[in-house]
Amino acid sequence: MTIDEFDRKILHHLQIDASLPAEAIGEKIGLSRNACWRRIKRLEEAGVIAARVALLDREKLNLGLTVFIAVRTRSHSADWLVQFNEATRAIPEITGVFRMSGETDYLLRASVPSMAEYDALYQRLISKVDLTDVSSSFVMEEIKDTTELPLGYL
Repeated sequence: MTIDEFDRKILHHLQIDASLPAEAIGEKIGLSRNACWRRIKRLEEAGVIAARVALLDREKLNLGLTVFIAVRTRSHSADWLVQFNEATRAIPEITGVFRMSGETDYLLRASVPSMAEYDALYQRLISKVDLTDVSSSFVMEEIKDTTELPLGYL
């Protein structure tokens, strides 16, 4: 799929506010409502726009503690991976799971209300899957956390 300057501008505005109607985006970038709507639909159908979501405030939802959990394992079997995937997907506080290169096998991101709730999450995780080493780091200050992707590479 070819993405032109209008598409980039549409994607930029939708990343900032996905609730903007096609008419408002079109006015900002110099397209009619219908032309803008057709482009948005094309971007959705092509999978470039994967979803439109609401970003929630963790603090206001009593989830102010962000934790990065580094996991190492001795097992790399297909069965273990299925078990690990199921375990991490079943814990709603875990909001990101990434397979890594280097010494850490997986890096998890979680949002919890407190250290006690993190400990409960940790106990649930290790009861569901065998892990060799778990090391956690707690976010003290959030300097930048965005869902906006850079569009300059298109």
